[in-house]
Amino acid sequence: MLNVQGINQFYGGSHILRDVGLQARTGKVTVLLGRNGVGKTTLLKSLMGLIPIKTGHIEFNGQPVHGRTPYERARAGMGYVPQGREIFGRLSVEENLRMGLAYRPAGTPIPPELYDLFPVLKQMLHRRGGDLSGGQQQQLAIARALAPGPKLLILDEPTEGIQPSIIKDIGRVIRMLADRGDMAILLCEQYYDFAEELADDYLVMERGEVIARGPGSEMAAKGIRQLVAI
Repeated sequence: MLNVQGINQFYGGSHILRDVGLQARTGKVTVLLGRNGVGKTTLLKSLMGLIPIKTGHIEFNGQPVHGRTPYERARAGMGYVPQGREIFGRLSVEENLRMGLAYRPAGTPIPPELYDLFPVLKQMLHRRGGDLSGGQQQQLAIARALAPGPKLLILDEPTEGIQPSIIKDIGRVIRMLADRGDMAILLCEQYYDFAEELADDYLVMERGEVIARGPGSEMAAKGIRQLVAI
């Protein structure tokens, strides 16, 4: 679903991403690991077109997208849940979900499946997003990205600042979405146990480049926990 080759990115004179390549397969969870400041978020923003890449190739669903705008990538089926959630605090839960349908025809209903995945959202439909707990806001951010039915879901640190019970719920949803077999998931994560449990494939970044990759089943044997330990 996603094929990335040779991405390079600079901030001023700093070489932030160095010939980064990765693949995200449909029906699989690809986990991106690395310490703070190694370029993970920059990579995800580059994939979505929020930061233009200097060199490289991004192919999504068989088509090159590195020259497209962020909204064109979203319309093509790329969903993004940014670090920090970035929901609209003054809008209701329902209005936030409708924002995820902004490029769909007027009157497109919110998919009922979202309330099955995250029941708390149905209970709080008319509550302002800013009044939700951090964990509830994260569920809302994921649901908003899922609303238009993406083929790729990119998640940046979804467990950051979230209580353990909701982390388990989010993990269950991610696994369920992948197992459906019609979506690729790229998960950037600091919480190692959460990442290892979900990973079908993994990549480790250090100083802007991928230094290790392989099947998720090999993470323990390869000592990946020690590789990304702070």
